[in-house]
Amino acid sequence: MKPFAGMPYGYPPFFCYPLTELCMYVLFLMCIYHAWKKGPGHLAYLLGGLGFGLLLEYVNVRASAGYVYGKFWVMFGAEPKDIPLCIGMGWGVIMYTARLVTDALNMPVWAAAAVDTLLAINIDLSMDVVAYRLHMWHWDWENRSGVEFSLTGQWFGIPYGNFYGWLLVVFYYSVFARLLEKVKWAGSKAWRIATPLLSILISQIALYISLFPLSDWLRTFGVTSAHRLVALFVIFIFLAVIGITKKGTVTRTRLPLVTWLVPGWFHVYFFCWFFAAGFYLENGWMTFWCALNFIVGIILHWFIYRSLHQRELRAV
Repeated sequence: MKPFAGMPYGYPPFFCYPLTELCMYVLFLMCIYHAWKKGPGHLAYLLGGLGFGLLLEYVNVRASAGYVYGKFWVMFGAEPKDIPLCIGMGWGVIMYTARLVTDALNMPVWAAAAVDTLLAINIDLSMDVVAYRLHMWHWDWENRSGVEFSLTGQWFGIPYGNFYGWLLVVFYYSVFARLLEKVKWAGSKAWRIATPLLSILISQIALYISLFPLSDWLRTFGVTSAHRLVALFVIFIFLAVIGITKKGTVTRTRLPLVTWLVPGWFHVYFFCWFFAAGFYLENGWMTFWCALNFIVGIILHWFIYRSLHQRELRAV
């Protein structure tokens, strides 16, 4: 018997969840080491990302937002509404390393937050499709539109609202943290530590408004989650292009190893499972988009490397 109605896939091999969790712990510890060397502001931002990720996942699961998690080693809460520690760590390392990239590019605040968001969603667009089929988390389509949509609903079984939420979470946390760092007390150690906590609080308020009152109001005009998702993509791409065209101070900057390892691991790991578990046989279009997203990730990071390399040459 399959774990969930409407899902033709059984649970993955026994080592899948422990391997995923251990890799996440290693990546998080590497980011902790890097942040510790860089100072309290970096460490606070990383830990704030972890806390924000755990908080929003806990609130979503407790509020019956349409999904439950598989069983990992370290879980918080009571079944079936418990959440894995490694998921919060995933949020933390993705947001932390994305910001290291945009800090190195020395982009304006709004453009930097937009690029952070695009780098993060590039990871999630492929990861979510695979992790869902590995039963790392399960979207409750039975309570939405019927079991026949478990694999075909919206983005190959992933609700568009999930990606809409991803965009908002990363953007809000990034932009509010950057803005708070510009206030007159930003130079103090206490303020650098407090900034991520304030960012989480403001982001949660903004997220609630965006996901509920604003979304409900837009829905009265026929604006669906798909429309909102596309609109955010257009806005963030526009902000990113504007930011890229504005040249910041030329500095000699080399990206740390974690900025390559984190996105590289997510892309390669889940891309390998996509083929190893046979998911590529399910839907040709899904395979096309997963492969395309993988290639886009490579191109994005190649472009970043080229941009920083050119700046380094100009700084010599």
